[in-house]
Amino acid sequence: MNKSSINSMAIGRAALNIALTSTRQEENIVKEELAKSGIRSTAVDFGGEFIPSIVKIVERAVVAAQRQGLVTETHVGAGAVAGAAHEALEQVMNKAVGFNVGGKIGIARYGEHLCVAIFMGVGVLNLNEMCVALAHRSLASDE
Repeated sequence: MNKSSINSMAIGRAALNIALTSTRQEENIVKEELAKSGIRSTAVDFGGEFIPSIVKIVERAVVAAQRQGLVTETHVGAGAVAGAAHEALEQVMNKAVGFNVGGKIGIARYGEHLCVAIFMGVGVLNLNEMCVALAHRSLASDE
């Protein structure tokens, strides 16, 4: 990927690509490919009843982003990830309320662009609906 073409759309695709991985091995391959373009990324799994899980999902996104060095351990970095994760969850809320959910959060960062993508199944037993959500935040490159 040409570095001049890396914009919020490209980072959104990167976050979604890593969220769509089904194994840790596949996740690591995607992460390595993105790193070749200077895009830092990570992913984390989640699951449970939707409403009680919202806080845990946001927390998992923040912790993963901080541990992998996508954002600094400041309220600015944590707030950007938390805000984007919460925004993405709001996009799927109508479909998920009252159901169990399970899936993966993908986070990607390049310069001032940070995107959080959520890919999840919503349902009961094996009767699942699929949901995808994506949100973007801007923050200083050194954050």
